[in-house]
Amino acid sequence: MSEVTQFHNLSHIFISLIGAVLLLAIYYNIRKRFFSVLEDGNGIKRVDKGLLYFSFGMLVWVFSGSWGLIANYFNFQDTLSYQIGINILSTINNLFWLLALHYVHDAPKFIYRNEKNVKIISIIIIIAASLTLLLSFIIGTNIYYGIKLVGIPDFLLTTFLCYLMGVSFYRTFMHRDLKLVAVISIIAIFLLFISQFSDVFTVLNNDFFNQLIRIITKTSLVSVFLVLATSWVIQLANTPKPNEMKIKFLDWSLVELTIPSKGIIAEKIDFGSKTTQYKNLLNFAYKRKFNEVNKQSIVVSYGGEIKSQTYLTRIIDNINVILQLTDENKLERKDLITFIGESKYRLRIIPEHIFVDEALLEEYKKLVIK
Repeated sequence: MSEVTQFHNLSHIFISLIGAVLLLAIYYNIRKRFFSVLEDGNGIKRVDKGLLYFSFGMLVWVFSGSWGLIANYFNFQDTLSYQIGINILSTINNLFWLLALHYVHDAPKFIYRNEKNVKIISIIIIIAASLTLLLSFIIGTNIYYGIKLVGIPDFLLTTFLCYLMGVSFYRTFMHRDLKLVAVISIIAIFLLFISQFSDVFTVLNNDFFNQLIRIITKTSLVSVFLVLATSWVIQLANTPKPNEMKIKFLDWSLVELTIPSKGIIAEKIDFGSKTTQYKNLLNFAYKRKFNEVNKQSIVVSYGGEIKSQTYLTRIIDNINVILQLTDENKLERKDLITFIGESKYRLRIIPEHIFVDEALLEEYKKLVIK
């Protein structure tokens, strides 16, 4: 075993292990401290497990590094058994990352809390892994025109996941005003993409360079994950708890809102001529208060009750304008309206804290409920 390879494997193991343990510690601490925010005040389980799956992915890196260390020590790194082990671990890692991105709010729409698409992509990953194993048994580690055919399926999958991670992390950090971290995350993911080339193209088989790229990549990604976790803590700390918020619908276009953590105490909001926004908010409140748990959401899509997410954003924007809230206390859409999945959104305020004037309620039923 060369010293470069030994150094890489040991560094790989300990960097990944420390990162995974730190993420797990942060995740469980977050769950303990922000349980009410994560559970969102009802029976629908919405504990964000993104960090948990990212940490599991890094634990897979630990096993991968250990497997490489063992293979080099016993000198079977060029055998079919070693290649199969690497392929299996890579598949598990890809699945964990996919599951993690399923919980990232700024991930592409087709994956964020979209269980159907996640299942489809998971099946594709498993099929690709099976194809890799099949190629391993058929052609082994043979090289054709400088290309390791057995590595192509995993290379394509990793490329796709790099795209998903790049988009998700860039949007997340830009949204949280961490522009430098957003750029660093893109660089780290690009290096992750580059590091896969040597597994397919033999012309790039420079041991020192490849191992260096992998170490830089893993160290950078661990750092990015930790910043993600830290920013998540800050975000949760600034998110109002469902049981602290109260809303009263006093008349058409007039509501009274209370959110103590945002400095809003029994503030009256007159939507005026913006009746569509008021009706949408009242519709959310009615479903949240009077419907069963699994019927409290509204589909927001072209064919849904609300045609676009823009209408949701306008509700919050107008509340901020009417109340003239400071930048620190300005509401975000996620403070009042939460995404359930499958294009469904729901009001976060608990039913017991939603009040509708009786006369208004009767009018609403006549005009809206069909």
